[in-house]
Formats: sequence, structure tokens, C-alpha cells
Amino acid sequence: MVGGGAKPGEPNRATIVQRVRARLVAVLAWLASALPEGLAIRLADLGGALWYRATPQRAALARRQLLRVCRHLAERGEGSTRVRAAATTDRALEGLVRAAYRHAARYYLEVMRTSRFSMRVIRERVLIETPEVVDEAFSTDRPVIFVAAHFGALELPGLYLVQRTGRPVVGPMETIDDPALQSWFVRSRGRVGLRIVGLREARRELLGALRRGESVGLVGDRDLTGGGLEVSLFGHPARLPLGPALLAIESGAPLYMAAVRRAGPGRYRARVERIEVPPTGSRRERANATVARLATAFESMIAEAPEQWWAVFFPIWDDLATDPVQHPASPEVAA
Repeated sequence: MVGGGAKPGEPNRATIVQRVRARLVAVLAWLASALPEGLAIRLADLGGALWYRATPQRAALARRQLLRVCRHLAERGEGSTRVRAAATTDRALEGLVRAAYRHAARYYLEVMRTSRFSMRVIRERVLIETPEVVDEAFSTDRPVIFVAAHFGALELPGLYLVQRTGRPVVGPMETIDDPALQSWFVRSRGRVGLRIVGLREARRELLGALRRGESVGLVGDRDLTGGGLEVSLFGHPARLPLGPALLAIESGAPLYMAAVRRAGPGRYRARVERIEVPPTGSRRERANATVARLATAFESMIAEAPEQWWAVFFPIWDDLATDPVQHPASPEVAA
């Protein structure tokens, strides 16, 4: 997702090229839904491999940021064997970068196949690792705030929320610079009960939704507006948005971190964690503490599969945004 442009759902300023591109995306989405799942996944993986080859600068940023994550986890004795190897070995790290591209491509495949994720499919395909927390979140008719990261199967928490509550879920989305494509995203997500609002009106729309008894979903691992709070993320300062914390404080709705990671072709594992909002202190103090707790929850989730955290393709830590580190070798050498 990239910034700027018209408000969500505004197709009137689209150029002919943009309209053709949006129509092509719609055709690809239809095709992705019609193909057998195994073939669709293999094609997505192929697309990820080509994407890796075509974007060396993006791969370099992902490499630097994944290296930071892996080193932090290795120092703490956490992460899988593969992750700990990537902390010290060029070949292992490059394998993680390649995997990140494949998982990013699979995310877009899942967006295109969203209509196929019925509640029955979710129950059959998704293993919920924290069932007691999920039951707590839906124990009453009160609305809840779900916060996710650009991680794994990002669409599934929202779809589960819609299907479990039987009500629309409202979520903000950064407006892309293509009105026709933006309109396609809004329409396709609207068909499955996800109502998209723009960042400018997000606070008003989300508070209004919560007051109407509707739940909301946000993505909270990238500071898109520049007004985020600096917290420690994998041992280094990074800015995370204040929006989820402020929304919880102002509305009183319970706040949960939700994540769904891929566990094999067509299989997923889900975790939900309650994020406690301090009941006392100034508004700023409560928000700061809540964002710090969200960061800790993100770290725990990402540690399970750093290669599925596709936020690494965007700047997370300012000191790594343009830092030309020499470890590991370039993709051309490592390939």
C-alpha cells in the first residue's frame, strides 16, 4: 500500500490506463479464485521469485531489516533454527529474503481469493492456538478492536471477525495513487463485510463504528502518518502508530492483537492476544504504555515466522532505510 491520491472508492479521476489495469486485476482475481488452490499457490510463488529478481533495492532493504530481526532473536535464544542461522550465515539469510517475497505474493493471492474463505473453510484450515482468548473476545456483544501487522494471511483475521460477529467490520486503508484500483479494493472487500475508510477520516469513522456496536480492525506495525510513537522493536527504536491505543482509550473497547501465519499450503495457525490498556495515568501515558505492549506482542508473533512479516519491504527502522550494509552478499551473488 502506498500513500496519496483520492479518497477510498473514488474512481472518477482514474485514467484510461488505470481503468484497464483495474480491470486486469479483476480478471486476475477471478482467475485466481477459479484455479485449483495448489496451482494458484505455485504460480504465486513463481511470481514472488520473479519479484525478488526484479527489485534488488527492495530486497536489500528486506535483507537489512530481516537481519536485524534474526540477530535480535538469536541473541535472546529465540526463533527457529533457520532464523538463528540467518543471523550469521549469508546463504540462510538470503533464503529468508526469498521466502519473504513468496509470502508477500501469497498475501496478494489470498486477497484475490477472499471470497472463498467461508466460515467453514476457516474452521477447517485455521488452527487457533489461543482459543480461550478468542472466546473471551467474543464472549459478549460488545465491539472489539483487532490490531494486526503486515504479517502472514492479513485478510483472515478480518474475515473471521465479520463471520463470527455477523456484522460489518470497519478498517482504515492507505489510499493508493490509482483511483480505479482503489475502488476495486474497496468493492471486493465490501462484498465480504469489510468496510474500508480513508486515513483522514479514520478516527471519526472508527469511533462511530464502535459506538454503533461494530468491531474495527487496524494494521499497527507501520507509521503511515508520521505521528507515531518511538518504541523498542527488536531491540532498536522504531515508530508505531498511536491510533489503535488512542482508539481503545477513547472508546473503552477491548484491544486485541490478532495474527494468522501460514503453516503449509492452505493451512494456517492463528493467535490472538489481549493488549491491556492501563486504566490510570494521563492520556499520553496510557497510550505510550499500550503501544509498547503492542510492540512486544508483535515481536512475539513475528518471531514465529519473520519471513512472513512483509513489512520488511518498507522502512521500519530509520537507520536501516538507506544503510548499505555488506552482510550478506547481493542477490546476484547469493543466487
